[in-house]
Amino acid sequence: MRGARQRRTRYGVSRVKFLFVHQNYPGQFLHIVRKLAKNERHEVLFITEPNPNQIAGVRKIPYTRPAIDIAETHPSARELDNGMRRGEAVCRTALGLKHLGFAPDIIIGHQGWGEMLNLREVWPDTPMLGYMEFYYQYDRADVGFDPEFPADPLDFPRIRAKNAINHIALNLGSTGQTPTKWQLSTYPDWARPGIELIWEGVDLEKCSPDPSARKKTFKLGDMTVKPSDKLVTFVSRDLEPYRGFHVMMRALPELMRARKDIKVVIVGGDGVSYGSAPTKGGTWKEVMLAEVGKDIDRDRVLLPGRIPYADYLAMLQRSDAHVYLTYPFVASWSLRESLAAGCPVIGSDTQPVQEFITHGDNGLLVPCLDPRTLAGQVLDLLEDKALTRRLRASARAYAEEHLSMADYLASYDRVIERLTGENPSRPAKPKAAVRPKAPAIGRQSAAARSGPAKAAPVRRRLVTAA
Repeated sequence: MRGARQRRTRYGVSRVKFLFVHQNYPGQFLHIVRKLAKNERHEVLFITEPNPNQIAGVRKIPYTRPAIDIAETHPSARELDNGMRRGEAVCRTALGLKHLGFAPDIIIGHQGWGEMLNLREVWPDTPMLGYMEFYYQYDRADVGFDPEFPADPLDFPRIRAKNAINHIALNLGSTGQTPTKWQLSTYPDWARPGIELIWEGVDLEKCSPDPSARKKTFKLGDMTVKPSDKLVTFVSRDLEPYRGFHVMMRALPELMRARKDIKVVIVGGDGVSYGSAPTKGGTWKEVMLAEVGKDIDRDRVLLPGRIPYADYLAMLQRSDAHVYLTYPFVASWSLRESLAAGCPVIGSDTQPVQEFITHGDNGLLVPCLDPRTLAGQVLDLLEDKALTRRLRASARAYAEEHLSMADYLASYDRVIERLTGENPSRPAKPKAAVRPKAPAIGRQSAAARSGPAKAAPVRRRLVTAA
């Protein structure tokens, strides 16, 4: 609350200065940043590594990415080393802003990259709200979950050390935030009281059902899906075991054999976002095509890589069965968006998914690592029109009740107000205009005698985007 009440806009209400930090602008902060930037009460700066993304009203402050993954650093300490290097680079950038007179009322960023670790020294009294995504464990979550890829006890020290940034962040005197109850539950008991649950929302207008989509021909890349076809979809940032890609691929032969009208689109890049690359090289897509490629009809299976967002939404609206699988890890935005789009979703029975889907109500759950059960559940769903209609309606109803963007942003507002003393949604209302006096009847007004009035200068709000 230190300075927020002292600065005033030209309308006499408090002006709030926000500083956001994330190496991949805007990251998880797209919606809150976009909202804040539309309110002229606020000044919004965002420290980030250079990228082409732009949001009107936001001043990007790029920093040069430091050298990371230094070979001489012990592998178990490499993530901390990377975070400290990023933290140092951001600190230098922040010191430059401070030298220019900038003093934020609140700092919001992602703690996982280490970028916020040194900002307490720059602005000691400024409230900080740090995104706490996941507390790493080697025995109760993702590590060792899949027996196909057993955990190596010699790797446990590295996994423990991945929490070094978490621990430093939790001891900065800042407030944390996390988007789901399960992610919050991964943190130790002593840490949870300092972490706010801000349940992430979806743009329900953009991510909405379109019943007419299933009555039209849908085209994506080289694939054409006719109204009479059954479209099965799968989405992941990258196609890798952490998101059940290997399970999905192993379910395809049975799907192909059972129905000739099934077409499958599997969206995702060839990189590795969370797990490990194949031990013998190549990509997981190459590995799985080598394993099951001879047993599937490639004309009915499309792996287009990453696709434009508009195509992605159109695909969800057309989908007859959407598959979402994940190890016990962070739930994807695509799970939220598929529910909002009214997809009949078949998800893994892991904790992150169970927080969103109740089996038989707004979706279906299957064992995460069982391709045969997955294939059977997809086929049963495609045969049951009544179940499909019910799941579509319930998925959308769930999204409207639990995934509202307005509720998500309101939660942010409450936390920001608690930390700064200012409600960021309060608009800057102009003072009431003074009604001019009518000229006296029967005589020429002073304005008429003196000629046309000069136009008042237009006051423009200048926005700088670096």
